[in-house]
Amino acid sequence: MARRRRLMPGLAILAAAAAGAALWAVKADRYAGFAEPVFLEIPRGMPSAEIASLLARNGVVRSRWQFLAARALRPSAVLQAGEYRFAAPDTPDHVAARLAAGDVHYYAVTIPEGANLFDAAAAVGRLRLPLTPEAFLAAARKPALVKELIGDLAPGAPSLEGYLFPSTYRLTRATTPEQLARQMTAKFRSVWKELGAPPNAHRAVTLASLVEKESAVAAERPLVASVYQNRLTAGMKLDCDPTTIYAALLDGRWRGAIYRSDLASPHPYNTYRTPGLPPGPIANPGIEALRAALRPAQSPYLYFVAKPGDSGEHVFSANLAAHNRAVARYRKSPR
Repeated sequence: MARRRRLMPGLAILAAAAAGAALWAVKADRYAGFAEPVFLEIPRGMPSAEIASLLARNGVVRSRWQFLAARALRPSAVLQAGEYRFAAPDTPDHVAARLAAGDVHYYAVTIPEGANLFDAAAAVGRLRLPLTPEAFLAAARKPALVKELIGDLAPGAPSLEGYLFPSTYRLTRATTPEQLARQMTAKFRSVWKELGAPPNAHRAVTLASLVEKESAVAAERPLVASVYQNRLTAGMKLDCDPTTIYAALLDGRWRGAIYRSDLASPHPYNTYRTPGLPPGPIANPGIEALRAALRPAQSPYLYFVAKPGDSGEHVFSANLAAHNRAVARYRKSPR
């Protein structure tokens, strides 16, 4: 009996040491068995034991048992599916916490001001995710989705063109084209509300898309908008080059330059032939172009032509004679 009493303190010390070692292995053992960042996909419903093996096999944790012990510390937590990025030494406890929190890896796609549907789809494609450019284009043209997302803003619109607000968006490998479209149109609605949510959104967004494509200089955008507004009021064709380019894109005949055949095309988006605004936006305008379309400058101008160089500035003219002089100076005739 006395001998047993003498053993008890020793066993307690050993047990405490073992518990301390186990706790250290879970909470303090920072490990990285990889030289480059590791990307792992955790499928929905994958058992914890399989996740532990996957992590250990790829050098994220030293041992699957360490992760399972860390998992046992949070038994009610649900490990979230998704793609995870592991780039630095970490403890099993923190790895388990990340999976429980759903700290998945995000990919950023930036849609610049003036990008059209085709540009946006190409930007998505460069990420090389399961979400393909073709799937995004198809979703942006799906009648039911278009009606759901912008039916009140643009009744009868054939696509989401103009309402995919230029910004940077976060995607995961599981993001669907519909989810991305919802993000982008929700951002548009937020900006539209900031601008006062005026009625007749479709006309303003269409005009803004022309302004966005014609001018990269913020100070000029209200002037560009005034030119188009003045031409509409005067019953003149808009003669907007970007609309002609967009018509060629829609027809699959864009060759990198505007030809006389493009200017003569009867396509409804070609404003050299079709009077008034095009049927819809030709790109996705930013907030400054939207603001300019809603509040054009008061000006006498009916024409403008780009100045030479990379300034993006234009020469504005109130009559055809002055415009022709500017064109002769700054611009070559179309082929």
